[in-house]
Amino acid sequence: GFLTREERRRLEGLRSPYNKFWVPCAWFGALAGQARREGRVRDDCALKLLMEELNRFRAHCSLLFHYDWISVPLVYTQVVTIAVYTFFLTCLIGRQFLDPAQGYAGHELDLGVPVFTLLQFFFYVGWLKV
Repeated sequence: GFLTREERRRLEGLRSPYNKFWVPCAWFGALAGQARREGRVRDDCALKLLMEELNRFRAHCSLLFHYDWISVPLVYTQVVTIAVYTFFLTCLIGRQFLDPAQGYAGHELDLGVPVFTLLQFFFYVGWLKV
């Protein structure tokens, strides 16, 4: 319902290897200029506001097109996920305190939960999810 049949035919007939989101924007710019010449747009300031909104809309469409065009491969996400969990498991084992029953000098206190390693894990996993 956004295009007439003639506009759709012209848009589909346009040969371009890229996305054609910019074509209706160009049509709108031409129609806005024609409307200003015919007096349907009151002054140049109103035309300027229309064109600024069109440029903002076109910039957002272009940004979406670039997100679709240059994507981060799924492999990178998987590698980072494996690296974070491997780092956490290694830290969980490597940062354990000594067993106080063995009688090591200066190691009377044994904490069962490595608090800072857990905080670090939550930070990294939170960062990974973002």
